[in-house]
Amino acid sequence: MANARALPFKVLVLNQISANGLKQLPTEHYSVGKDVAAPDAVLVRSADMHALEIPASVLAIGRAGAGTNNIPVKAMTQRGVPVFNAPGANANAVKELVLAGMLMASRNLASALRFVSNLGTQAGSMSEAVEQGKKAFAGFELAGHTLGIIGLGKIGCLVADAAIKLGMNVLGHDPDITVDAAWSLPAQVKRAASVADVLKHAHFITLHVPLVDATRDLVNADNIGLTRAGAVLLNFSREGVVNQAAVLSALASKHLGWYVCDFPSAAINGHERVIALPHLGASTREAEENCAVMVADQLRDYLEHGNVANAVNFPATSMARESAYRVAIANSNVPNMLGQISTAMAKAGLNIHNMVNKSRGDMAYTLVDVDSPVEDGVLDEIRGISGVLSVRYLPLPEA
Repeated sequence: MANARALPFKVLVLNQISANGLKQLPTEHYSVGKDVAAPDAVLVRSADMHALEIPASVLAIGRAGAGTNNIPVKAMTQRGVPVFNAPGANANAVKELVLAGMLMASRNLASALRFVSNLGTQAGSMSEAVEQGKKAFAGFELAGHTLGIIGLGKIGCLVADAAIKLGMNVLGHDPDITVDAAWSLPAQVKRAASVADVLKHAHFITLHVPLVDATRDLVNADNIGLTRAGAVLLNFSREGVVNQAAVLSALASKHLGWYVCDFPSAAINGHERVIALPHLGASTREAEENCAVMVADQLRDYLEHGNVANAVNFPATSMARESAYRVAIANSNVPNMLGQISTAMAKAGLNIHNMVNKSRGDMAYTLVDVDSPVEDGVLDEIRGISGVLSVRYLPLPEA
């Protein structure tokens, strides 16, 4: 049938993707490469897709990482195209970097490294210089200090657990915490009522929130003054959640002790109290592999069965296959949509075997299994319903 997608699926790869991730897309069913024409899906890491002309053939986009700021999510939503990511797949890598950042700040390691690198190579004078100079870099231990965590997703929970094991007190804030995250959170974490509450009471503040309108400039000129004198602010989330001008002002007044981040910029680079890393949060072999495997599995499940897991713009939707004939419909979340879809199928004499419908904000998504093949005319009629964004027919290959 013309409206059923024949195998193999074609996947365009925009960045270097872990080989183990690509192995999740078997060669008998998938054609994967950097020069694929008319792709069914796109796999991407950091490549900026905003300036790209994304082909009309694209059915899904998979981001081998957590953030999707490099993808035109809104435009894809309007086309009925899910954008998948890999939340939590790089969580351990980021957690370890946060711990490294806290240690670098508390023990003045960045300044100490600069001092040692400027000593030269004269062995005779080096020992004396070290003994005289090391006093300037005396720091403090993490144990007994309070870590404030804003954002208690997978990364935030792992950071909390590690900090507690290091003897720290942990204060957490996340008004949108999920049930799964709440179950994962160590019982010793104290609840903070607000961002301001965290800033007031923590010696270290670490941010683990997505960059959206509500979190842009989350730490800013109005609230950074709430921090304790000498506090350490860590940002391994996204550059825009912290106002850099506010940070520089707080550093200049010595109210803020250190700013540790994963986002170098002309404004902060070279500042003696800034530790800026070159976006290393997920840059481990393990994290890259975990992200690639996770997002490839999600893409495959969507392309072959229409199931949705970890899409940033679609509701999570899954239905076990009890029929060889499946239709997947993405549409605006408006009244009577299911009635119109069911009516179109009933008119064609199709018996609905199973159905699941989920919504997320303005978006709704429906999977329908029927007991017999679906003709092109039925699919076209559903596409013609006002508010329908995309329709896919997903018969099993043997059907």
